[in-house]
Amino acid sequence: MSSGNLVLDRQLARWYPLKDHPVQLALVEAVNLGIRFPLVPAGRRSGKTERFKRFLVKMANKIVGQYFAAAPTHAQAKKIFWDDLKAFTLSCLHPHRPSESELIIYLPNGSEIHVIGLDKPQRIEGIPWKGGGIDEFADVKSDAWEANILPALNTVNPLDPDYRAWCWLLGVPDGLNHYYDLCSKADAGTDPNFRVYHWKSAEILPPDVIAAMKSAMSDKQFKQEFEASFETATGRIYEDYSKANYTAARIEPHEQLMWMHDQNFTPLSSAVGVRRTRPQTPEERAAGAKVIEDFYLLDEIVLTSAISKQSATEFVDKFKDHKNKHVLIYGDPAGRAGEKHGHASDYTDIEGVLKANGWTYTRKVKLAAPAIKDRQNAVRTKIKTADGERTLYVNPSTAKWCDKGLATVQLEKGSTFQEDQKNKYQHITTAIGYCVDVEWPSIRSGVQVEVLRI
Repeated sequence: MSSGNLVLDRQLARWYPLKDHPVQLALVEAVNLGIRFPLVPAGRRSGKTERFKRFLVKMANKIVGQYFAAAPTHAQAKKIFWDDLKAFTLSCLHPHRPSESELIIYLPNGSEIHVIGLDKPQRIEGIPWKGGGIDEFADVKSDAWEANILPALNTVNPLDPDYRAWCWLLGVPDGLNHYYDLCSKADAGTDPNFRVYHWKSAEILPPDVIAAMKSAMSDKQFKQEFEASFETATGRIYEDYSKANYTAARIEPHEQLMWMHDQNFTPLSSAVGVRRTRPQTPEERAAGAKVIEDFYLLDEIVLTSAISKQSATEFVDKFKDHKNKHVLIYGDPAGRAGEKHGHASDYTDIEGVLKANGWTYTRKVKLAAPAIKDRQNAVRTKIKTADGERTLYVNPSTAKWCDKGLATVQLEKGSTFQEDQKNKYQHITTAIGYCVDVEWPSIRSGVQVEVLRI
């Protein structure tokens, strides 16, 4: 039924019914039962943030005071919360309009809802909060909870000395970090202020959506993102890489070469691969079956104490008889250093050698380096998806460093994503990652790519 106010109708429509789930229903009662810090490591797209937004607005209307909705950065917080909270509070009816610069909503009863970025955790200090929540809590700075957030929540308002602020801690796990520590503390039952509320995305989302995610993610990423599992962040980075990824294939003369780089002085590592589309049966084509692209790593150039121009010289000599003389180039965006001021770069040095030897090229390098986690997740997904599909293959005879790198590179001790810099094979797996992140990016990746064709 229309109110005659288009903006109000849009905001009212935001209060659509939610699917009941027993854990979610228990979660919305947690604060009223005295649980100050509900921990919500739940699967993506399963309603945890939606439940929080609605609970926050209801509490702000019920008890006058100052409330917050936070995320790891200012931009994230605004994207996640701002428009929805204005809609849920029916801000178009408020006599005091929301502050678009300060990201504060002023409710008619005197309550305020602040949207905060915790890239500067001290932003949460100095206000006598009634309650709030932090989304993507695993990505908040590891020391922010004890140094800034908890002290702010434990600050007693002399005008209401018996009230204790509450805070929902939401997100998906990210290794065994500070979020894991708080969840372990809650599970141990040592502090009644904490309790874990966990559910998987499959308990909310339709089966076809879950199946699509399994086919687009590695098993580790799927378990972490959609099952909210605290995956161990130790051991091999590419733990699913095995002999099942081996091939005896060789480069065919007509195939377009994909040449990927990590501009490191020693060893200067680059891999050479090709893309092959799996043939489909007439029945598969008629049914609109997904086209599967396999990525074959079939050669490499690894030089000790060398520069990019020497790598290019090796390339044109190694592939002088190759028929397809147009190569795709991938690599670290840092290799473009100097170009802005008209100086030579690693890529212009490579491209100069290629042109001098009759090659053309397309440079497919991102304008900014991908997040390490996104790059790693993209490679993991090609190695093996959560539903068991493998689309990355390595010839261990002709691409020995590629094989060794994918099989042995581990995480830096104490890190959930940094690669062990002492492993000399780490550079070629980084090069592989730059290519895969452009051609088959992780579902969370979305950085612009520079395409330069000659």
